[in-house]
Amino acid sequence: MLEHLFGSKTRLKLLQIFFQAPGRSFFMRELARMADTQLNAIRRELSNLEQCGVIIQVDAKESAVEDLGTERSKYYKLNPGFFLLDELKALLTKAQILAEQDFIETIKKRAGDVKLFLLTGAFVGQAEADTDMLIVGKIKPLALARIIKDFEKFLNHSLRYTLMEEKEYKDRREIGDKFLYGIFESKHIVVTDSYSLV
Repeated sequence: MLEHLFGSKTRLKLLQIFFQAPGRSFFMRELARMADTQLNAIRRELSNLEQCGVIIQVDAKESAVEDLGTERSKYYKLNPGFFLLDELKALLTKAQILAEQDFIETIKKRAGDVKLFLLTGAFVGQAEADTDMLIVGKIKPLALARIIKDFEKFLNHSLRYTLMEEKEYKDRREIGDKFLYGIFESKHIVVTDSYSLV
């Protein structure tokens, strides 16, 4: 959806990368790796974003990034003075929320018989959590892996997920499993809980 508004998927990926780390500088090859896109497409879209004023070029010495590029590498970062910065951030945040909702519905429909589905970690702003998702039930692992891989491409970062069958979940919960109680005691979102397993 947003790639139509922004003109290209590459431009959208670059904006997501810059807004995920607003104070950080990136060099071109690093952005190409992160966006999983050809260098020429990255170069073209960086030029477009720079002309619009969304990003600025900074010297290697100004960059906080060390040992990633050479002295001659061009570094780019989000322009904190861009007049539509807040609006652009709000638009990208709304797009991510819509994508997350679509992702959740796809898992519920295609990943098998999901009895319990919790979001934690990256979904609630706790990067240090042990997992980002806990999924309990008769799950189709290959179908789930494909769904998650597609969503990871949208996010530009990987997700950690934990699968359990219902019996394993109940056994681990009964013995006071440290991993499970770590999830329950930290911030989390219950997406599905068919049998009040939480």
